[in-house]
Amino acid sequence: MDRVVITGLGIVSAIGVGKQEFWKNALNGTCGTSEVTSHDTSGFENHRGGEIKDLDPNPFLSQEDASRLERGSIMAIMAAKMAVEDAVLDLKKENLQRVGISMGTTLGEVQALEKADRVWLRGGQDKIRASLLQQYPSGNIPANMAKELGVSGLNIMIPNACAAGNFAIGYAFDLIRSFKADLMLAGGADPFSWIPFTGFNRVGAVSHDVVRPFDRDSTGMMVGEGAAVLVLEPLEKALERKARIYAEVMGYGISCDAIHITAPHPESRGLIQAMNFALKWSSLKPEQIDCVIAHGTGTPTNDRAEMLALTQVFGDRAKDLPVTSIKSMLGHSMGAASAIEALTNALAVYHNLIPPTINYRTPLPDFDIDVVANKCREKQITFGMNNALAFGGNNSSLILGTYTKE
Repeated sequence: MDRVVITGLGIVSAIGVGKQEFWKNALNGTCGTSEVTSHDTSGFENHRGGEIKDLDPNPFLSQEDASRLERGSIMAIMAAKMAVEDAVLDLKKENLQRVGISMGTTLGEVQALEKADRVWLRGGQDKIRASLLQQYPSGNIPANMAKELGVSGLNIMIPNACAAGNFAIGYAFDLIRSFKADLMLAGGADPFSWIPFTGFNRVGAVSHDVVRPFDRDSTGMMVGEGAAVLVLEPLEKALERKARIYAEVMGYGISCDAIHITAPHPESRGLIQAMNFALKWSSLKPEQIDCVIAHGTGTPTNDRAEMLALTQVFGDRAKDLPVTSIKSMLGHSMGAASAIEALTNALAVYHNLIPPTINYRTPLPDFDIDVVANKCREKQITFGMNNALAFGGNNSSLILGTYTKE
C-alpha cells in the first residue's frame, strides 16, 4: 500500500485567507467572529458570526467567472488554487484524468436557494433566474473547482455536515492507496448562510458574546464559513518531485451514532468508535497521540460528549494530552470545519506548534483535560488527531503524522 502525504494547503477563513495569514492569526489567538453584516439580524438576540469580510476573489478568478458563481464555489476555488500553488504543482504536466477532487459540505450553495426565495417573495417564482437554480446543487462546488483547474478525475461532494471535511479527506486517502488516483484535492467548503444562522438561533445554541469551547460558562456556538483544500499524493510521487511534506496521512475512522438526528450519543459511543478505528487503522496506540484538534463547538452538550470520548479513549493520559478548538476563533464553518481543522493539524505537526483555545476561563467540572488555553503551545508533535461530530450522528477522526523515511 502506498503511503499518502500532504504537500499543499489552501484556506479561506474568518481569520485569514491563505496558509500564512491563517496560521499567524491562529497562533496569535485572533478572534474572527464579529457583527454579522450579510444579513439583517435584528429579529434575533444574537448578532455575531464568523463571516469572512470583504472576500476578494480577484487574484484567483476573473470578474466574469466570479459573477456567475456562488460563494461556496468561489471560496473552494480560491482554496484549491492556493493549495496547488503551495504544493508547487504544474497541473499541465499531470495526467488530469487521474487528478480528483473530494469535498465536504453541510448545505453546499445554499445562498443560491436563499436568493431564489427572496426573488420569489418579492416578485413571484417566474422571476427566478434559471442560472441561480442551476448553481444550487452542492455537487456544483467540486464541479466548478474541476472546471477552473481543468482536472477530470473523480469528482465528488460528501454532504455529511460538520464531519464532511474529514470524510472527504479520508475518501481521497483511500483512492490514492487503492491506485485509483495519482493526486487528490480534498477538503470542505460552506458559505455563511441564513438557514443555519436562523436554525441555531431558534434552538438557543448560539453564544451571546464569544465562543468558549470546553468552558464551564459556555453559552453556545457561532455560525461561520470558509473553505480548506489539501493536496494529497503518494509519498513516492512527492519525493520524486522534491515536494515539501507537511504531514503523512496515517489513517481515519468514521461512524454513525444511529440514535438522534441532532444530539450526540449520550455515552459518546460513536465518536469513541471513530477515534478507535482511526488509531487501529494507523497502527497507533492512544499514548502515541501528541495533540488533538478538537471539534469543540462551544455548545455544552457537544463539548461534554467530546470530553467524555477523550477520557474514554485516552484514559488517565487525557489530563496530559493537549486539546484545542480553533472554533473559538472562527466560529463553526459547518462542512468546512473539519477540513480547516485537518489543515490546522497538518500545520501543527509540521511546525510543532498548537494554536490556542481562546476565551477559555473555567474548566468543565468532572473532566480533567489539558486545554491549550489562550496562548499557543510549542510541543514536539509526531502524531496529531482531529475529530468531528455532525448532525445525523456522523463522526470522523483523522490522524496525521510527521513524515519519516522509515
